[in-house]
Amino acid sequence: MRIALLTWAYPPEKSGLTRAAREIAQSLAQSGNDVWVFTMDRREDSHDGRVSVIGCGLREGSFAARLRKIAGIGHLVAPFAFRRAVAREHRRAPFDVVEATNWYAPGLAIALTGPAPLVTRNSTPAATSAETVTSLRDRFDRRAAMLAEQVAARFSKALVSNTQLHGEKIAHLYGVEAPGPTGRHAVIGLSLPPEIVARGTAAAYPDDIPEDQPIELLFVGRDEHRKGFDALIMALRILARRADAGMRDFRLTIVGVHADDVKALPSTARARLRCHHRVDEQMLHDLMSAAHVIVAPSRYESFGLVYQEAMMFGRPVVACAEDPSARLFIGESGAGLLAKTCTGDDLATQIQRLIEDPALRQHYAAASRQASGMFTRDTLSAQTTAVYRTAIGSKGASSNASSSGLPAPVDIAS
Repeated sequence: MRIALLTWAYPPEKSGLTRAAREIAQSLAQSGNDVWVFTMDRREDSHDGRVSVIGCGLREGSFAARLRKIAGIGHLVAPFAFRRAVAREHRRAPFDVVEATNWYAPGLAIALTGPAPLVTRNSTPAATSAETVTSLRDRFDRRAAMLAEQVAARFSKALVSNTQLHGEKIAHLYGVEAPGPTGRHAVIGLSLPPEIVARGTAAAYPDDIPEDQPIELLFVGRDEHRKGFDALIMALRILARRADAGMRDFRLTIVGVHADDVKALPSTARARLRCHHRVDEQMLHDLMSAAHVIVAPSRYESFGLVYQEAMMFGRPVVACAEDPSARLFIGESGAGLLAKTCTGDDLATQIQRLIEDPALRQHYAAASRQASGMFTRDTLSAQTTAVYRTAIGSKGASSNASSSGLPAPVDIAS
């Protein structure tokens, strides 16, 4: 197949979305498909192995770039920029299918007007962060993004969600059919890059950590409510006080946050904290290998690549039971402990158990290793191309949602 993949950013930019985009693109290319990635984080074109990368970034100071900053209306700029770039390449050699993330609906214009059928792969929807938006302007902007996502999903020829529970949430939110036997809404897990698989497989868990050595905790993520960062910082304060009172000592490394962003912490907490705003892949792998416990207290993940990475390195995980993906991948596999709620107290309680009990760390490290490697590039490619065939074969490739048989949309603006 000749495939176009729309993404807001692509490596070397680092986020869960960029890692997912690269895994999808590379898995499809390795299976013999002609893959073109269209990305908004750059203006230049390049190649990533067999994958062609087309920069769709807006020129700084241009009318489109200024328009994009307007609340609500700005969400239409990128989808039409993506469509223009895809249509240009489509005229040269037609694409069989276009895939886009649901997040802020970059595929909206293609879903509505073509030039090829759209498959939407559902990441975390904009609605999950709506509760943290307070200003009237931001609330309006978020509602517009939610509506754009809903329309793009309803006009898509097929949908992909990372887990069954996530797919059911998407179905309720967007008013589309839930994952089921028709194949129009599929459940497909994401793979990990081969370099992480190789490095993680070789990263043995230490049999014995000297008592005078702190237990190394690692958090990878942004300063976001959804990621549970507020609970993490509160847990750090609590654990620092307990360590001063006699609990075994620890050190927390955070990747994704500036040290200046946490300078208000008490000195006893800051002394046990290291921050890296950005790291390269090699350093991230080094930090994963050096960690004794991975702390990932997200309130919601569409999939949770950090869970998969932690398990690939055979590291115990402390996650949050509020996240369905954590319950699935960490709770059911026994790869770690779940805090009952995403609060500092509950999170600190579970982290402390692993800090103080070496046998418990070893137990969960072994279980984490056992649960690793559930998803591969081969399965990702095979399952994805099956969904593409469903989209291509759907009746009326350019027809609208009224003829798609989808249920009426949920009123997400109310």
